[in-house]
Amino acid sequence: MSAPTANQRKECWGARDKLWKCLDDNRDNTSCEKFQKEFEVSCPAQWVKYFNKRRDFLKYKERMEKEGFEPAEGPKQSQS
Repeated sequence: MSAPTANQRKECWGARDKLWKCLDDNRDNTSCEKFQKEFEVSCPAQWVKYFNKRRDFLKYKERMEKEGFEPAEGPKQSQS
């Protein structure tokens, strides 16, 4: 598999950006199916996988920055 050309990369990134904007604007994934298909056709499969994980991470990071992190309480230590 050869590396994507500059034009192919631009097309992939553009499709990714359209999909991400749609997902941000619509909480309903079904309204973004057209953009999802375009993204999957425009980008190599490994890139699709990477960008999906990246979006999940960025959304998680954004939520942690807004809401903060509350660690789970561990087991109680008995004081004998």
